[in-house]
Amino acid sequence: MIIFLSNPILRVLFEESSYARKMILNRPHKLNSLTYEMISQISRNLEVYENDHLVKILILKVKENYIKTFNLNFDETKWTRKSILCRGDVVGMLLSVINGHWSFGARFYKKQLTLDYLIATSTKPLVSLINGIVMGGGAGLSMNSMFRVVTENSVFAMQEGQMGLFPDVGASYFLSRLSGSFGEYLGLTGARLDGSEMLACGLATHFVLSKDLLLLENALSEVASSDALTISRVISRFSSKISLKKDSAFRRLEIINKCFSKGTVEEILSTLENEVVNGDNKWIVHAISSMKSASPTSLKIFLKLIREGRTKELKDCLIQDYTIGSRAKLFEKDKQPKWEPSKLELVSDEMVDQYFQKANIAKLWQSKL
Repeated sequence: MIIFLSNPILRVLFEESSYARKMILNRPHKLNSLTYEMISQISRNLEVYENDHLVKILILKVKENYIKTFNLNFDETKWTRKSILCRGDVVGMLLSVINGHWSFGARFYKKQLTLDYLIATSTKPLVSLINGIVMGGGAGLSMNSMFRVVTENSVFAMQEGQMGLFPDVGASYFLSRLSGSFGEYLGLTGARLDGSEMLACGLATHFVLSKDLLLLENALSEVASSDALTISRVISRFSSKISLKKDSAFRRLEIINKCFSKGTVEEILSTLENEVVNGDNKWIVHAISSMKSASPTSLKIFLKLIREGRTKELKDCLIQDYTIGSRAKLFEKDKQPKWEPSKLELVSDEMVDQYFQKANIAKLWQSKL
């Protein structure tokens, strides 16, 4: 349940401040999930900023709204005044497809992935201020930006497998660049990370306490240069040291590499189950449970994606995302999905390969990248 003090109309706010241009997501009642209109507005403004010599730096953030309580498939945590940057409007897109408007779903997906590429290749450095939850489409915006600033409030997760989707928006690129097989672990289990873990594993570039974000934002607005080193030094002035929790998954990188480097999803699960008997197993039990509740097809698609993504450029990863698409099966109200095929062993390599062989679809938009 989410309770708000207001119901804003403008879903993306754009502000000018000295040399900076700010893009502010403002759709809290839908956890800032991205609509086609929001993506279009950001894309148009990015193109304007790209050609404006007065603009030196871009800032992406979420307008903070007071949120009483909510449950986001993590736990019964209570949050107040937190920023949330979540995925694209999957439900809205799928309703359009179900009602016969397939072309809208395709346009939406293309528009979203093209925006991710525009962000990643912009000549104006973009600083994402992540002071809350970032998932799915929100990860596509922030993880593809040059600077990714997190706080003690930050939470990252890619839980597409539990929804019958797969981690897309370039995840096969940015997750595959993490240490060892940590990217496989995140994508296959949907595990969440806090801000310290995001910095430690490389998903974030800086850690700044939330109380210092406004000061940082003001300082960035006065940077009269697009030089990456200069901007990094400014952010570093406000950065704080991190301390990983004792039970942090990143402290278990050795065993994660051992398990998630296996060649197939079945082998990964089998290795995890063998490790349960070795004591420190709470996180392993959770990983196994998450994988067994996810779509078997989604797991196998993502494993193939991330393995191939290690040798590809971002553009090629995004094209592959579009090629595969999102054949989604959302939760029923009782959250008991009925996957088809229902078991990993029923998902053959040939079935997975079919998703990767529709490269002709990518030609519809490849010229845009």
